[in-house]
Amino acid sequence: VSAAWGFAFVVMKDAIERQTPNNFLFSRFVLAVVVMLLIRPQCIKYFNKDLLLRGSAAGLFLGGGYILQTLGLKSTESAALTGFITGLYVVFTPLIAAVVLRVRITLFTWVCVGIATIGLGLLSIKGWEIGDGELLVLASAFAFGAHIIALGKWSSGRDVYAMTVVQLAMCALLSGIASIPEGYSAPPDTGVWAVVIFTAVVCTAVAFVVQTWSQAHMTTTKVAVILTMEVVFAAVFAMIFGGERLTLQATIGGMLVLLSMFIIVLKSS
Repeated sequence: VSAAWGFAFVVMKDAIERQTPNNFLFSRFVLAVVVMLLIRPQCIKYFNKDLLLRGSAAGLFLGGGYILQTLGLKSTESAALTGFITGLYVVFTPLIAAVVLRVRITLFTWVCVGIATIGLGLLSIKGWEIGDGELLVLASAFAFGAHIIALGKWSSGRDVYAMTVVQLAMCALLSGIASIPEGYSAPPDTGVWAVVIFTAVVCTAVAFVVQTWSQAHMTTTKVAVILTMEVVFAAVFAMIFGGERLTLQATIGGMLVLLSMFIIVLKSS
């Protein structure tokens, strides 16, 4: 999932310039829901009150995170700093777990979170300039952390596929509402459509089924640390497909993220 999202970061850059971000998100989430329903229409039979309520709540956090992040990106000059702030969900996740779920966070876990945060900073930071855009992205990081906690709390014992469909339908609804002021326009060309299809099927439908399933079997903090690999994959794919160069600072940052992921998984296994 982290690899898919890291690759999406690279391929979406041009698409977002040719279609407004909220329109792009709406196209992506609607297509993801349609594809999932076509593949497994019988999942609708699992749409009881319990699943609809919890799936919609999780989708509210997820959709809110994407919209806040998109609004923040519009107002933020530094995409690198934006990436770092978004990655701070790895810090918010154990904090929310400690407050909401009364989960005791061990010193070992905090050390892993700290290593991952330092690594994300080295990968992303090229200067500090906090404004309204950065604050919106910070709010999105909190929403993504809350989404991870929600899945950790609610995914066990419920149909994973149906739960994912409900979450993504809520994301489509929220991004559709966010698109109302500017009006909706479909992807303008085959290039943007290709990115929409890739992100809808691989990075959304498949990815969130995997995440929802895995969170029934893993701790929320472990998931959050592993998902920080998105930034590492984004850097690697940017070098391979975007011709970007990886600095020594970014290399050290990537190694720290890898280290934090490895030790927390090893400790928990």
